[in-house]
Amino acid sequence: MTPPDFPLVDTLPLPARPEMERAYLNGDASYDGVFYLAVKTTGIFCRPSCTARKPKPENVEFFSTVKEAMFAGYRACLRCRPLEGEGDRHGLTFQAYCRARRLAAALDVIKHRGEVDEAVFDAGYESHSGFRDAFARVFSTAPGQAVSADAVRLGWMDTPIGPMIAGATDTGINLLEFTGRRMLEAQLDTVQRRFKQPLVPADHPHLDTLKSELQSYFAGTLREFSVPVVAPGTDFEERVWAELCKIPYGETRSYEDVAIALGNRAAVRAVGRANGLNRIAIVIPCHRVVNKSGELGGYGGGLWRKRRLLHLEKSSSSQRDMES
Repeated sequence: MTPPDFPLVDTLPLPARPEMERAYLNGDASYDGVFYLAVKTTGIFCRPSCTARKPKPENVEFFSTVKEAMFAGYRACLRCRPLEGEGDRHGLTFQAYCRARRLAAALDVIKHRGEVDEAVFDAGYESHSGFRDAFARVFSTAPGQAVSADAVRLGWMDTPIGPMIAGATDTGINLLEFTGRRMLEAQLDTVQRRFKQPLVPADHPHLDTLKSELQSYFAGTLREFSVPVVAPGTDFEERVWAELCKIPYGETRSYEDVAIALGNRAAVRAVGRANGLNRIAIVIPCHRVVNKSGELGGYGGGLWRKRRLLHLEKSSSSQRDMES
């Protein structure tokens, strides 16, 4: 059965109002897609990162979705264009994004059918020379020699707690990060370096599986992900990430607990660092690690996201316990 499309937006509250006020007053782009602010005095709604003059908090109300803001009678800002959330994907214009997707599709045609001429036509190029130049810039090889070439396929994942970018190769998922995370550029560089492949926006069966499982996860019906995961790192990082995957759904462990499980109580800080370098959020559940005091500690995607993920899991666990 196909799971519903991310119903968490209806079951979990928005971040606290003071937090949203701070976000839009600071133009924090990491909250884009998480909430929208509507200005009562102008009748306009914006993204949190909008560069227009900041309205006074008393003149602002907040909405989870574009649809809610529009149904309330507000119209979209012409500066930050909140209706065009798909138009800019991680620094790519819409035209560049489409061009990159066509080149990725051309790679698949060449790899699976060996037809360079067909790939040129399908990619929308008028000349072989233009296609060869564009292809070589992306894949560092000529089209005729690309049978053994490959790429990390990147996909966009809309979630109730903000957009994410995911990466996959034929062996599994190797990236799932919030697009507003400060470390995203570094994480993308690490993926490219670890896999020695270019990053291109494209479809992939593993991305389809991940999207479906994320839907079920946010619906509270999925506790364990089955999509294959490939997360190369240092020996210590891989041991930490493997330990994170042992933390049961709906439960938490302290950084010290993880260090002890690894046989080195003194490695708390190293555990924290490896936790922060996790490139596959949610699936490798680094959000389930908290301070020894019970406080949330850090989270690359923002503490409010960590709170909501833990709230979702604990609520779903309690509901299932009541039904069993």
